[in-house]
Amino acid sequence: MIPAAFEYHTPSTIGEATALLAKLGDDAKVLSGGQSLIPLMKLRLASPAHLVDINGIPGLSGIREADGFLRIGALTRESELEESEVVRSRYPLLHDTSKVIADPLVRNLATVGGNLAHGDPANDHPATMLALGAEIVAVGPKGERRVPIASFFTGPFATSLRPDEILVEIRIPSPPARSGGAYLKLERKVGDFATAAVAAQVTIGANGACEHVGIGLTNVGLTPIKATKAEAALKGKAPDEAAIKRAAELAAEASEPSADLRGSVEYKKDLVRVLTARALRKAVERAGSRR
Repeated sequence: MIPAAFEYHTPSTIGEATALLAKLGDDAKVLSGGQSLIPLMKLRLASPAHLVDINGIPGLSGIREADGFLRIGALTRESELEESEVVRSRYPLLHDTSKVIADPLVRNLATVGGNLAHGDPANDHPATMLALGAEIVAVGPKGERRVPIASFFTGPFATSLRPDEILVEIRIPSPPARSGGAYLKLERKVGDFATAAVAAQVTIGANGACEHVGIGLTNVGLTPIKATKAEAALKGKAPDEAAIKRAAELAAEASEPSADLRGSVEYKKDLVRVLTARALRKAVERAGSRR
């Protein structure tokens, strides 16, 4: 199908873009990579009267470590994450995630910021950012605002971004020594949304116990899920099989999947249990190799 008619805007600064959004209100959508929005428009599932293309605004892409964070510009392409040496060496959970998003053609265009701002619980980055404890930097006419990722997703395809705000950066706390993470995803075919997926991030203390635990769940609820009870069950404990098994059971209990062609509720919950245990084991293994 062909999208409905719309007006196309190409602001050259953040100020110009946010002013447009403030003026146009709900009739406008921000265009970054377009890998989610454009297909919806072609199917007439979304018909914005205005598109505000932010790709011409300088300074909105790039990956760098500064001030205790990995700072990722909103227009950074998924393929850039996949190829980044700092992501590969210091943020294995993020690297795992970047490799399984859609397919190479999509990853060359899709942006990290767009993936998060779209608010789709089936997207891969939201659970990973929940596990990593990231924060979102948004800019609007009133200035900059930093939003903890745990309060960013407010409903299906809904976030706490205001109508006149643009997501400009993602900040991930730099991991301490003996930290590791992993993302495991089951999909029907390459490029598909996950039947379920789990992100796990751990930091192991000098005494061998978990000082930090982050667990995020993909596509098993109306929003991405932070499995807080599972995290709490493992924190302060040695990550042995019994502790990992208990955390995995609690993660499965936290999931709220719906039955569909990918599987039943019971199957998806058990899949979360299995994937959580595997992701935690891999995260712990990686943490042990990073001093």
